[in-house]
Parts: sequence; C-alpha cells; structure tokens
Amino acid sequence: MVTRREGSPTVILIGPPGAGKTTIGEALAAELDVPFHDTDAAIEADQGCSISDIFVLEGEAAFRALERAEVARSASVERGVVALGGGAPMDTETQRVLADQVVVFLDVTIADAAKRVGFDGSRPLLAINPRASWTKLMNERRPTYDQVATHHVDTAGRPVSDIVSEIAEHLRSQR
Repeated sequence: MVTRREGSPTVILIGPPGAGKTTIGEALAAELDVPFHDTDAAIEADQGCSISDIFVLEGEAAFRALERAEVARSASVERGVVALGGGAPMDTETQRVLADQVVVFLDVTIADAAKRVGFDGSRPLLAINPRASWTKLMNERRPTYDQVATHHVDTAGRPVSDIVSEIAEHLRSQR
C-alpha cells in the first residue's frame, strides 16, 4: 500500500492520450476539494506555445526535458490532483519521481480514446495514421504504466462520475 507522502500531490494521473486525465482530474479535484494541475498545460503556459509547436520548433527531446522538469516540480510542490502527459512516465527520471507517489493509471480502449480526442493534429505523436500510432504507443507504454501505477482504473465506456467515485474511494481507503 502506497499512501500519500506529506508535501506531495494527493494523486498523480497517468495514461495514454484520450484516457481522460484532464477531464477526470478536474472532476476528481473538485470532488476532493483540492487544486488540479495539468503538466502539459503548465508547459504550454510557461513556454507560450502549444506542445505541438514545441515538438515542431524544438523537437521531442527538448519537450521531454521540459516535461521531466515540470513533473519533478509538480511532484514536489503541487498538493492536489496532477495529470501527466501520456509520455511522461516513460522517462526513467520521472519513474523515480513517481516511485513514492500515489499514481493512478487511467486505462482506455482505442474506441473510447478516439471518441474523446478525435485524433486531430494537436497531438504530435498521433499526427500520422492516428489509430495505428495510438495502438503502437499504448502497446509500448502499457508495461510502464502498469509498473509505476499504484492503482489501475478501467475508464472504458464509463461516465466520469463513476471513475471519480472509484478513485476517491480508493484514496479514502488508503488513509
């Protein structure tokens, strides 16, 4: 059992694009009456441009360095619900940061992910052949998501309120 470490986020949400990390994270934060923090949104605000633009202008390696720093910062100062970008847990330094955190893997099928994100051009790693790219990403990332998560939630076909209730109950049971 991993319990929340004093001075750390209440919970960190991970999962692939379309898992609902932001939507579920905002609703969970409201349910728990804690702040919500999205690391992708923080990077965009800090850089003054979209993640897609960072990928195009500076490359994936530059984005991953920004992401690694933001996850480390968030894990040390944010106190509520933190949503990570889908690729963040793949970084070994980030995995070390997540090792003593409460981490929930929001699992999703491609059918539900497609409904949620529409696989538009705003997701740089899904820009070419989005369905095949998502499936490949998920196959590569699933073992890491499973490894770093302290709790697994299947979001397929479920309303946000049910998912939030499950996570909130899990967090309460860990106290």
